[in-house]
Amino acid sequence: MNKAEVLRNLLKEPGIIVAPGAYDALTARIIELTGGFQAIYMTGSGVSMSLTGQADVGLLTMTEMVTQAKNINMAVSLPVIADADTGYGNAINVRRTVQEYERAGIAAMHIEDQVTPKRCGHFEGKQVISQTEMVGKIQAAVEARESDDSIVIIARTDARAVLGLDEALRRARAYVDTGAEVIFVDAPQSLQELEIIAESIKAPLMLNMTEGGKTPILSIRELEEMGYKIVIFPRSASNASIKAIQEVMKLLKETGTTKGFADQMITFEERNQILGLPEYEEMEKKYLVAEIHQGQH
Repeated sequence: MNKAEVLRNLLKEPGIIVAPGAYDALTARIIELTGGFQAIYMTGSGVSMSLTGQADVGLLTMTEMVTQAKNINMAVSLPVIADADTGYGNAINVRRTVQEYERAGIAAMHIEDQVTPKRCGHFEGKQVISQTEMVGKIQAAVEARESDDSIVIIARTDARAVLGLDEALRRARAYVDTGAEVIFVDAPQSLQELEIIAESIKAPLMLNMTEGGKTPILSIRELEEMGYKIVIFPRSASNASIKAIQEVMKLLKETGTTKGFADQMITFEERNQILGLPEYEEMEKKYLVAEIHQGQH
């Protein structure tokens, strides 16, 4: 069973799918090794931060995102749900984007109805394309897949911030009718709006829990009871890592040593475990033994 099939089975089963956000392969490995999560979310905001050190304002190319998606996917056994921004162009470009994400082994991807270049869903100043144009993109995405059972197509609408909740719901229904399998109404702004979305859309729903964003932060249990099927936490890992790096760098600058931060760092051995060093050492014994012996002669 490939990862898309695994995710499809999860979508059919009871319960909510929790997908913490990873911005690189190491973050993804840490999430998987923590245990208890059903999927991993590749965050476009986090990848932009990691690769460019810049905000999520549409600076990354499709090639950069696909490469990061492939690296993340190869580092873990969990299905990966990936941000694909606007699909990196028009409906024709979306076809290739779907095919490249599919070749990278991604289980699901979401495209959004923002103009290009896009902005983070919780930034001000967003703009959206017409519903008609987005419907064409979704249709192209659905038809570009190898089969109906391969990569899951998620349609995201950012219309709430630009045109209001009613328009976002109208678009979401149209995207379902076009073939989107999961709907992602980004940046609802109140508990009431979260409830209305859950009650109004007859399709699996994905929701973004961004600390400090426009959407109220609820527990996984609350979201599940409300009717959401996938919840992503795109910035939790990156925000925590940024804070930790700031603190250790501040300590190093002020004291000339990192000793005072040692109890908040993983050990050298723990890091090696996360990175799979023992497995590589076993492979060296298995595959390189002949070469080592030849070198000794």
